[in-house]
Amino acid sequence: MKVFYEKPSITREIVMKMLDAACAKAEQLGIAVNVSVVDEGANLKGFVRMDGAPLLSSGISQNKAYTAAAFGIPTSKWYPLIEKEPALLHGIVHTDRLTVFEGGIPLYINEQLAGGVGVSGGSAEQDGMIAAAAVEILNQSLNVEA
Repeated sequence: MKVFYEKPSITREIVMKMLDAACAKAEQLGIAVNVSVVDEGANLKGFVRMDGAPLLSSGISQNKAYTAAAFGIPTSKWYPLIEKEPALLHGIVHTDRLTVFEGGIPLYINEQLAGGVGVSGGSAEQDGMIAAAAVEILNQSLNVEA
């Protein structure tokens, strides 16, 4: 009988690089956002609120990261999953911390869920692009180590 399993966990070092990459992408787009990174247990691992980023968006970025890590799918995939299911559409969206719009992306290491990144403060499309820039840093680091 197996009594434990191992899961990858992101390090502080990669989290800081991901936050920097996200901020650089936001600056390139000319916007200020909040960026959150959570670990495999959906615990906040890193957060930055860029100068001038909307205050309300700080919690939203954390919820996007949480949603991505808790379910292993991008937040942008939620609405298409529930839009034709009235019970889900009107019920699950009341689930604490669940976010169903773009800007949250799960983090995978060797096909195992290792956390999530969430961005809020721009348009849904901008948030998604910025989150993708953070994920790209993780993926590049994994390719270098492989």
